[in-house]
Amino acid sequence: MKPGHAPATGCNPARQLLLILLAAAGWLGAPPLQAAEKTDVRELPDMITPDTEVAIAKGMAFLARSQARDGSWRAQAEYGGAYPTAMTALAGLALMAGGNTPVEGRYSPNVRQAVDYLLSNSNPTGVIARMDEEQSCMHGHGFAMLFLAEAYGMERDTARQEKIHKVLRKAVDLTGSAQSSRGGWLYQPNNSGDEGSVTVTQIQGLRACRNAGIKVPKTIIDRACKYIEMSANPDGGISYSVGQSGSRPPITAAAVATLYNAGEYENPVALKALEYVKNLTKRSDHAVLSSGHEFYSLLYTSQAMYLSSDENWKEYFPKSRDHLLKTQSSRGSWQGDHVGETYGTAVALIALQLPYGYLPILQR
Repeated sequence: MKPGHAPATGCNPARQLLLILLAAAGWLGAPPLQAAEKTDVRELPDMITPDTEVAIAKGMAFLARSQARDGSWRAQAEYGGAYPTAMTALAGLALMAGGNTPVEGRYSPNVRQAVDYLLSNSNPTGVIARMDEEQSCMHGHGFAMLFLAEAYGMERDTARQEKIHKVLRKAVDLTGSAQSSRGGWLYQPNNSGDEGSVTVTQIQGLRACRNAGIKVPKTIIDRACKYIEMSANPDGGISYSVGQSGSRPPITAAAVATLYNAGEYENPVALKALEYVKNLTKRSDHAVLSSGHEFYSLLYTSQAMYLSSDENWKEYFPKSRDHLLKTQSSRGSWQGDHVGETYGTAVALIALQLPYGYLPILQR
């Protein structure tokens, strides 16, 4: 992490009053004095306004009360599909992005339940999925690797750490065996094809595992990064898959974020793709790259802008932040890309909380 980007500490009377008022209103689920006494009061990161903290608190409370008893979250997709692995991993990441771990934080029980649910979905082959509900499971598998790898470094119980390690070790092996000859991945855990959106989830998951100390062959990540490079177009955008023409803005943002995760900060393809994304966000009133995939774009564009530089983040974040604050429902949720409130709320919270720097994979 670059100097100056760690979450600041110290007493902030305005924020303490805000937390008391939120608790009194029932958003934080605790009596006012209890909230004030147990909350780690800190200075707000740059561009995180008091209104932003209110929105975050409402969103976190929505996720906590919408978690199922088995620890999962599910989509409410208009076109069908519950995607419990992907939804649980994303919701868990959103809670961890606010400083909650399996052992600490207001929502630590929710994070812990999410970890247990995903561990229980590890199949003998290594894929993390509910195979009876998720025929197209590799997106969820990638998000699950990312979430569990972040949780692994925060867990204190040795037995639970060993269990997470075992599941991630098998998951990495499965991802390696499912990589296509061109270096990408497709929706099913086999090596018969590839496309960009699945590929970026595997890269992030693998990098998170490697950062957590799980052995990941460097050749797998190198080949995956090469796949993204082969998908690049002359305009700087990235195609849906190798060999297809036409740049996809959301995939391009995802490519930038994942190449940065892989340490490819000076990669010419990443730099050109970043300029492509920046030009598109400048033309948008609220920094959205694609009207049909608004929250998918948000998930990765926010990461790309945050990881690239302070200058890019300061230009991008206020428009994105203000748009999210205006579009949050009275329930504290966001409706995400026809996939539902769980997805939209999780993605919005991950984007809004990037400045806190709690998720290791998304630290500068």
